[in-house]
Amino acid sequence: MSRIFKSPIAKRRWNNFKSNRRAFWSLWIFSVIFIICLFAELVANDKPLLVSYKGDLYAPAFKFYSEADFGGEFESEAEYPAPEVQCLIRSGGLESCLDDPEGIYADAADGIVDGQKIDKGWILNPPIPYSFNTINYDVATAPSAPDSKHWLGTDDQTRDVVARIIYGFRISTIFGLLVVFMSSCIGIFAGAVMGYFGGWVDLIFQRLVEIWDSTPSLYIIIIFSAIFTMNFWILMFLITLFSWTGLVGLIRAEFLRARNFEYVRAARALGVSDMKIMFRHLLPNAMVATLTFLPFLVTGAIGTLTSLDFLGFGLPASYPSLGELALQAKNNLHAPWLGFSAFFTFAIMLSLLVFIFEGVRDAFDPRKTFK
Repeated sequence: MSRIFKSPIAKRRWNNFKSNRRAFWSLWIFSVIFIICLFAELVANDKPLLVSYKGDLYAPAFKFYSEADFGGEFESEAEYPAPEVQCLIRSGGLESCLDDPEGIYADAADGIVDGQKIDKGWILNPPIPYSFNTINYDVATAPSAPDSKHWLGTDDQTRDVVARIIYGFRISTIFGLLVVFMSSCIGIFAGAVMGYFGGWVDLIFQRLVEIWDSTPSLYIIIIFSAIFTMNFWILMFLITLFSWTGLVGLIRAEFLRARNFEYVRAARALGVSDMKIMFRHLLPNAMVATLTFLPFLVTGAIGTLTSLDFLGFGLPASYPSLGELALQAKNNLHAPWLGFSAFFTFAIMLSLLVFIFEGVRDAFDPRKTFK
């Protein structure tokens, strides 16, 4: 594997990619955003990252702790934003916290309660103390405008918009990349078989692809959503099922054009197998045309997920969805921050992806050299 990345061809492609400044900086910006969103639980969470209680460290963001673990009365999970729980942690589990949490909490911050020194605890919260499904009961109106606590405001259920964008960005990006990867594998294999063998194989597969393309995919997804409880994997399978035909015609044409080249005939004469000729010799030459089409596939997959969520046939309501944020923007025209948040999130995400794949396409183009 290391020899592949150190080969002259790999170096030339990387230099070509770096020479495209727009693609190179888009890759850096997108990578930073995606890494932040990939570890969303460490950035936006209503559970603390670390809690110090009576000298011991707890990690509520990764493990279940009941209120009783911090000296409370209930065995259910501790509600860390509640003043009672914060007072229990800060004061070392004083029972008086349950009667006067605000007063005891203020005294516990100084380390002295009723004239006695206590073992102060502390709480380390994420930068955004809200998860995608955290309902803030302190908000007077919903949706609420941006303020110091909610940087982009809240939606009509008083959930933090920034937190939902972070989690929604992660789901949309992973969903789009997985759908494109799976559909590309199927489409490239089918197009390669059709173009390389030709004849009856090509004729029969073309008719099957035409029949499959004429299937109303939206109606199929609506029917499945009525029968099954839709989730991430079912929706990804359904969209992959109807999106793999996008690359078939392109790969077929490239293989039809190149299957009679001299180096292909020479490989056949030397006894090289058909599969090795197809995927070791012909496919690399078809990668430029394939990569040219990939930006449209990625943006199309993300757009399809967003559209289905907007229409109510996509991911369940328990998932953070950018399409659901756009729907809220439509239903709450008096809250323009929702519309602006959804628009700029999609614009930045899709633009960065398109710029990155344009650079990858140019990097694989043998006619372009590093300057």
